[in-house]
Amino acid sequence: MKTNPEKLVRFDWAIKTILRDKANFDILEGFLTALLKEDITVLEILESESNQEYKLKFNRVDLLVKDSQERLMIIEIQNQRESDYFQRILFGVSKAIIEHIEEGSAFYNVKKVISISILYFNLGLGDDYVYHSANEFRGLHSKKLLTLGNRSQLADAHKIFPEYYLINVNKFKDLIAEDLDEWIYMFKHSEVKTEFKAKNIAKARDKLRLMQMSLAERQGYSDFLTDVVVAQDIERTAREDGLEEGREEGRIIGREEGRAEGLEEGREAGREEGREEGLAEGKRAAALELARKLLANGISIEQVVQLTGIASDKL
Repeated sequence: MKTNPEKLVRFDWAIKTILRDKANFDILEGFLTALLKEDITVLEILESESNQEYKLKFNRVDLLVKDSQERLMIIEIQNQRESDYFQRILFGVSKAIIEHIEEGSAFYNVKKVISISILYFNLGLGDDYVYHSANEFRGLHSKKLLTLGNRSQLADAHKIFPEYYLINVNKFKDLIAEDLDEWIYMFKHSEVKTEFKAKNIAKARDKLRLMQMSLAERQGYSDFLTDVVVAQDIERTAREDGLEEGREEGRIIGREEGRAEGLEEGREAGREEGREEGLAEGKRAAALELARKLLANGISIEQVVQLTGIASDKL
């Protein structure tokens, strides 16, 4: 009989707590290795002004990591929508660069930053579940990639400029094709299947077990889940209230527009009727004037009636 995989703690909770412990860096290394397609060694967790306040955040959790190549990696988990999300991750990358270069230091020492966003909401309208953005310079006409010469003593542009990864967990279809898919499956379901083989994912299954947590840790985790659910409910309620307000406003505007349109239609109908009545009156006046001229020229009444259509008693 096949048993269901044991439930693990959510990855955003793990980032807030146990993954900051050096003994658990192997979990981060496994995930980063699967994402970046190269062996990653995490040296340390760097505290910034942002992630020092992680206890106050439920919508967003982030971690700043330095690897063996001196690269900075911002790993961020976002639970709810944020209208200016792209602007904020750009700001976060810029801030990390500035915070980790000493004042007066040569620009050569600027750190490479990789921003990794694990998203539990649909960002944009794309059909993929992992997106990657990297800076490169190509000829406007030749389309060839620019590489820097040896005399510059600098790396190529892709080794300098920031990179961005967006992982849309909700769009993942649970189809496992590579190591990264196993990690995203874990992010989505808080489970690691026994057949998963990605580097260190078995260690994640062992270390993130809910049942091995202390009573105090489990209580803290329960409080965290409550905060997340409350935050999601607040967002959903606000969205539903906004939709209802929009519908009601639309109904009011629609009624007002309907009344205005009806009034305008009435005015237009009145104008049209006035035009028709005026035209008919003008025709009658013209016919009467013609009849009088005909009579003045000796035309008999019978002939005038036939020619103008005016009754004899009106002449």
